[in-house]
Amino acid sequence: MTAIRVTVSHAVEQPGPRQATAEEASLLGIQKSALVTHIRRTYYSDQGQPVETADIVVPATHCEIVHEIPINRP
Repeated sequence: MTAIRVTVSHAVEQPGPRQATAEEASLLGIQKSALVTHIRRTYYSDQGQPVETADIVVPATHCEIVHEIPINRP
């Protein structure tokens, strides 16, 4: 983003459970309709504009999703 003079300030993730599609199941090596976690990630510029998105699909039984939230103290 720096090359196009965009400063990314933050990202927002929206995780949710759902069943894998046939294509996702094939790519992930799991059964069709197995439970997956679908994460919609959107990166925002320092101006508040969405500048990039990502859809991430992970098998629910193969991983644990952990978020670390920094606390800024004055």
